[in-house]
Amino acid sequence: MSRGKNVVVIMGGGPTVVINNSLRAIVENCSALPERFGIVYGARYGIEGLLREELLNLSAQPKEEIALLRTTPAAGAIGTTRYRLAHEEDLRRTVEVLRAHDIGYFFGIGGNDTQEVCLRVAQAAKEMGYELIVVGVPKTIDNDLGDPELSLVDHTPGYGSVARYWAWTVQCLEEENRGSAPADPVLVVQAMGRKVGFIPAAARLADPEREFPLLIFFAEAPLSPEAVADSVADMVRRRGRALVVISEGFPVGEIGARTDAFGHVAFSASKITAAQALVNYLNEVGLPAGHARAQVPGTEQRDAILYASPVDLEEAYGVGKMAVEIASQGISEVMVTIRRAPGPTYRPEYGVIPLVEVAGKDRPFPQKWIASSQTDVTDDFLRYAQPLLGEDLVSVPIVNGRLRFARLKEVYAEKRLPPYTPYAHRERR
Repeated sequence: MSRGKNVVVIMGGGPTVVINNSLRAIVENCSALPERFGIVYGARYGIEGLLREELLNLSAQPKEEIALLRTTPAAGAIGTTRYRLAHEEDLRRTVEVLRAHDIGYFFGIGGNDTQEVCLRVAQAAKEMGYELIVVGVPKTIDNDLGDPELSLVDHTPGYGSVARYWAWTVQCLEEENRGSAPADPVLVVQAMGRKVGFIPAAARLADPEREFPLLIFFAEAPLSPEAVADSVADMVRRRGRALVVISEGFPVGEIGARTDAFGHVAFSASKITAAQALVNYLNEVGLPAGHARAQVPGTEQRDAILYASPVDLEEAYGVGKMAVEIASQGISEVMVTIRRAPGPTYRPEYGVIPLVEVAGKDRPFPQKWIASSQTDVTDDFLRYAQPLLGEDLVSVPIVNGRLRFARLKEVYAEKRLPPYTPYAHRERR
């Protein structure tokens, strides 16, 4: 039986706790169709690894290790990058590597920037006369991939788990704040998501009945420092304390921001955080009682596997499986999408949309879901997000008291081309 064309998978951008279940889905479902798909490679560190011809052979891995990808968080298995594929020389090299390894299928797991990479690879292959099927696989904790109306993309794998992380974390922080209020009445906590409010909005899932003294400050609702301080002080007067969730992209003045290759601010790499800036201001102007303190959760928001939503985990596999089905039909330059089936019971429906609809485009948090107070969400958002949390705990294998993650063997394809340094790295020298 003849073997099909080889496959390459890249990851791009920040990871999620469920990203590897999409990778697992691609490997398993391609392996089930050997007449269509050949060797499945994972580009080590995304498109940069492809440029360097660093292709990890995923077909040569033990099946039990591939299975363990289901509950292996983040991108340690094959690596990710934030490299902007834009220069003509890089695009030409990409196609040369694909041609050298008889790769006919290209899957890109990531957000809007990764989908832009997918689109550029597809266009470059077309211009160079190389036959290539390119399918995007959605991933982002920010949930900013898609259209503002949520008709093309309802949500993306990664968001349900980070929403669960915040729902559960805020419940615990409420206990902390409630117990230590006499000394520390105001606790300010910072949520990821750059300037898109889906993640901070998820804090309200911890308290849908609005029993906590919770305030949420969105980058999309940029109140003045004075207005923020007034809101916090009023909450302290009424309730004796305040639990504040602030978007990392909330405008608090100069924070010494740094940007990545796509021009996005890397808030966690800035000199000062929004949470600390707000705490400094609140303590400077004074509160009705006590003082404010800050807490800034880091990348555990996107790699804490024990918070994984079972709904999210299943859908991450679903989009990977759908990507393989689409590719097997010869459909290219599309991204798999999740839409919400009509009816009172939540059910995902998988489909595809053209890459041009999402590549390089950010989706804002809908203004209609920000409450009139500008410090809360509406019940419509709660009805949207709650089904994504799931009801069960995800079971993660434990061996000798430690979490057992996938450990892939360092089996790489033999390099067939001259060494290459990605163009942007040459510019830094």
